[in-house]
Amino acid sequence: MGTSPYSIRLDDELRQSLEREAEIEDRSPAQLAVRAIRSMLDAKAAKRTAIDNALARAEEDAFISAEAMNAWIDSWDTGHESPAPKPDITPDDA
Repeated sequence: MGTSPYSIRLDDELRQSLEREAEIEDRSPAQLAVRAIRSMLDAKAAKRTAIDNALARAEEDAFISAEAMNAWIDSWDTGHESPAPKPDITPDDA
């Protein structure tokens, strides 16, 4: 994989923090910046994938309504806890 130069502007405080951390790690500031950017992009891609998967699942599965879930939670520690709710919302209900 090739590399190419890319210029960004950093405020003084951020630049100084990056340079301090680079010195501590005995790396160049550019290496740390690349690692940080890659980490952020990987996290965003993972989040996007999780959202896409959840949306696809929502089209197929049944879910428990907030009302049913709250009623169950409200029964906790009362001496007569209700059984866990079953799904009561299906895609056909939408």
